[in-house]
Amino acid sequence: MPTIAETVVHNLAANGIQRIWGVPGDSLNAVTEAIRREKGIEWMLTRHEEEAAFAAAGEAALTGELAVCAGSCGPGNMHLINGLYDAHRSRVPVLAIASHIPSDEIGSQYFQETRPTELFRDCSVFCEMVLSPEQMPRLLEIAMRTAIEKRGVAVLVMAGDTALQDAADERVFTVRRTDPVTVPSPAELQEAAATLNSCEKVTILAGAGVEGAREEVLALADALGAPIVHALRGKEFIEHDNPFDVGMTGLLGFASGYRAMEDCDALLMLGTDFPYQQFYPKHAKILQVDIRGEQLGRRVPLTQGLVGGVRETAAALLPLLERKSNRTHLEKSLDHYRRTRKQLDDLEKQGPGAIHPQHLTHLIDELADDDAVFLPDVGTPVIWACRHLHMGPRRRLIGSFWHGTMAAATPLGLGAQAVDRNRQVVVLAGDGGLAMMLGELLTAVQHNLPIKIVVFDNAALSFVEVEMKAAGIVNFGTGLQNPDFGKVAQAVGMHGESVTRPEDLEGALRRAFEYDGPALVSVAVERQELSIPPKIDAKQATGFAVYALRTVIAGNGRELIDLAKANARQLL
Repeated sequence: MPTIAETVVHNLAANGIQRIWGVPGDSLNAVTEAIRREKGIEWMLTRHEEEAAFAAAGEAALTGELAVCAGSCGPGNMHLINGLYDAHRSRVPVLAIASHIPSDEIGSQYFQETRPTELFRDCSVFCEMVLSPEQMPRLLEIAMRTAIEKRGVAVLVMAGDTALQDAADERVFTVRRTDPVTVPSPAELQEAAATLNSCEKVTILAGAGVEGAREEVLALADALGAPIVHALRGKEFIEHDNPFDVGMTGLLGFASGYRAMEDCDALLMLGTDFPYQQFYPKHAKILQVDIRGEQLGRRVPLTQGLVGGVRETAAALLPLLERKSNRTHLEKSLDHYRRTRKQLDDLEKQGPGAIHPQHLTHLIDELADDDAVFLPDVGTPVIWACRHLHMGPRRRLIGSFWHGTMAAATPLGLGAQAVDRNRQVVVLAGDGGLAMMLGELLTAVQHNLPIKIVVFDNAALSFVEVEMKAAGIVNFGTGLQNPDFGKVAQAVGMHGESVTRPEDLEGALRRAFEYDGPALVSVAVERQELSIPPKIDAKQATGFAVYALRTVIAGNGRELIDLAKANARQLL
């Protein structure tokens, strides 16, 4: 008779799971032993459970299919939490196997005892503990189906001794993803069409929900004469080859996207939960389409909310629209975008002095494959990725864009790379983020995952410094004393290089991208490079002025000179 752990692993294999990410431990022994016996699944040993959860999230984000991670009891499964929060908030399907202390010790304050069902409840769509053999594999099937259908995290908690018990049921099941079609009612569609037909200046805000709906959204934009602004998570799905694209808005965006929304009299939100209220138009009618009704009106008061898939709703709405003959709003928005885009492109040019992060990102964009997967770290790397990476129909852009956690990019990249070792995976790593979890370099080498990591080394938590400047606070506690990351990479068995001169940059990137194995290039970039948001309010402007005054008073006037020199291209 197989053990419960063996039925779990066998059912995972039957459902196409090819790998499980994690760190072993005594309470997880039954599971890892079952994996050893199961030829169809690879145990992906990581150096930290947080890394394992992120890797599973990266795998799920790339494929859209269920991915799996595991952690031992107590601290082991607690380390999973940050990565699982990221997967949960990014809405990717992940199953976490969280082992528990011996079942007869639960509640006794035993060694390493926690309450995992309570710990994971807030970052999961399903979290239950296996108490008896009779619950399995039914509970596993419910967990997997919930993660897949709700596109979130399911946590299955098992005590180590429970996992070793003989199974009561050897049933093998398969979970098939459903494909429902959800469309607003005819009356709701008529109401939405009437609103859009009555407004002269319509702008579309597209988020991650436009995935798979590209042609339908472009058709809407054409009928409405509407510029398309994208949120960060919509960039990879709607930006490329889009004649209506006017860029991105938000803290990481740029002026043309903000202006196209500010000037409209109707905003059509498609598959987005864009969180920044200050970037919404003040006096426009706002319509929101989302597959989840609870999302509607959460960020801004709505004229109308519609529950439906973007592709189906756009297709149903299109015949009801009157094609707008007045294209002035669209033309003005596109002209503004062309001017803004030229300014951004000019910043990619490298002159004398320190390497500009925009130039580095431009080279990465040029040298990367047409189907590359990009993973920018939270902080300034994600800003440069938003503004200077160009998506194509086969490129992907994945990151901790909703949970916003440092150190996510490289482990997410490991998960993406494990899916396809022949596909180029490029991490744009911050020096602060990379240093948080350097053990992930060892994981890349151990599993020979040919990930390419480019480190933006500015010896600082530079995004935090920008936030401090905007708040009028003198930069403090943000400087980093970094090692030579290129030599660190070499020491662990990777191809590693460090670049300080602009003329050496392209060659180093080419060598790393062509290397048959994991590679890292550390690039010393300008610390004082400013990333100015598209909307500077009076409070932020005052904050910069106060920062300058306080910096001089604190005796750091040289910092202001360096700031001015570094950003003369943007400010003059």
